[in-house]
Amino acid sequence: MKVSHKNGVGGDSTTDPADGRRRRSAQSREAIVSAMFDLIGEGDLRPSAQRVADRAGVGIRTVFRHFDEMDRLFAEMNARLLATIRPLLAAGRPSGTVGKRARDLAARRCDVYERLGPYKRSANLQRLHSAYLRKTHREMVRDLRADLERWLPEVSRAPSRVANAIEAAVSFEVWDRLRSDQQLSQRDAREAMEAMLDAFVATALRHPA
Repeated sequence: MKVSHKNGVGGDSTTDPADGRRRRSAQSREAIVSAMFDLIGEGDLRPSAQRVADRAGVGIRTVFRHFDEMDRLFAEMNARLLATIRPLLAAGRPSGTVGKRARDLAARRCDVYERLGPYKRSANLQRLHSAYLRKTHREMVRDLRADLERWLPEVSRAPSRVANAIEAAVSFEVWDRLRSDQQLSQRDAREAMEAMLDAFVATALRHPA
């Protein structure tokens, strides 16, 4: 005689079809996020749905279904990116003269921006149409300013025009111009950023007006 396991008698040995659908949906989303992350990292700043589907190994209809919630996809990609970038920003202890700390800051920024580059360029292309990307951009600007003042606390005591200029000099936008528009090597871009900071340190920070 077989014992029925349905309706709570002896426990339920069957799998809820809804659970299976949710699991498959989560797996598809994970594959899509991974595909987008990898494609953007390879330089495809706005990968097509077909390219994402091919890389993720899912149907294009599945991609379109998840693309209806782009900000959620951006959030999942951003979480992956921050897991890499935040330890780099938090690493190191500022020490030494203001000149040494400025050079150390420039070197760290260039390392962070080199890794961040394709994802930030991609986000910039789509920021106008995404409330989430506008929010994360504001947060990034705020976090980078805090990081600047951690390495160069003299900035917080400098005149606002000087502080704002230094913040701009070590921004992603300046680094991206050096790398993309002026087509400098990573080393040359770092040396250019260091030179800008050296100029500020030699004048505005050591002898504030």
